[in-house]
Amino acid sequence: MRLAFIMSELGSGLRRNLTMVISVILVTFVSLTFVGAAGLLQMQIGQLKGFWYDKVQVTIYLCNDVPANTNCIAGPVTDEQKKTIEGLLESEAVKPYIETWSYESQAEALVHFQEQFINSPMADSVEAANLPSSFRIKLTDPEKYQIINETFSATPGVDSVVDQRAVLEKLFSWMYIATYVAVGVAGLMIVCAALLIATTIRLSAQSRTREIEIMRLVGASRTVIQLPFVLEGVIAATIGALLASGAVWAIVQFFVGGELARTNSGTPFISTSDAFVIYPVLVLLGVVLAGVASAVSLRKNLKV
Repeated sequence: MRLAFIMSELGSGLRRNLTMVISVILVTFVSLTFVGAAGLLQMQIGQLKGFWYDKVQVTIYLCNDVPANTNCIAGPVTDEQKKTIEGLLESEAVKPYIETWSYESQAEALVHFQEQFINSPMADSVEAANLPSSFRIKLTDPEKYQIINETFSATPGVDSVVDQRAVLEKLFSWMYIATYVAVGVAGLMIVCAALLIATTIRLSAQSRTREIEIMRLVGASRTVIQLPFVLEGVIAATIGALLASGAVWAIVQFFVGGELARTNSGTPFISTSDAFVIYPVLVLLGVVLAGVASAVSLRKNLKV
């Protein structure tokens, strides 16, 4: 009997406040989509870090005909200086931090440069003598770059020591900023959704003041009276959360796994299975948001 009554009141409330319910669904959908997008971006950053940090190298550029610092005033690197650098790479103090290393001559550097800028006029304007030879080092732990830098930066014949991870850090910092912006927008939208849910429930309760008075007189409990109103908000928010989950799935399926994957074939992207963990979080967040907003609104505006 109670269940039938609660369901009847719930259906009546949804019909009477259909416009407001739709508004709650849309606001919840938009706000939780931003939350899901922020979660996706964070997952993608983690995946890219794991992929690229395994590939980044430290490059020791050697002096050439164009000196760039005081180490190169004496001229281009000599064979003896190269051997000294190789000896340091194989030394007991440095070797534990190095997984592999290789030497790239000026001629090889030119080939790589031309491959990289194959569609640019620069490819034919640069000669091998303009490019430095280098040692390419893959570290066992990318965090140990400073040890390599301190060891080789002042070594005769070394022009500079460059950590490719520093370039990636700039990219990741921008991605983190984008994540924070998405989280900020999502937070504002969630506040808007909570206020709209609270307003909807309050108006629904006020429109049924006479019915609530009758329910009080016949001895209905506080829970029985309030539950239909709470369920209104929960149902609307759940629908919005499910729509947000669908939007997040579509973003991964058609944008990340589609357009981005096609244009960046060498880069790993998250898949729909990776993002599956986000969907129940969005639904749970929607339910909790609606439940809390409804309960607070009823406590302040519905004296039972």
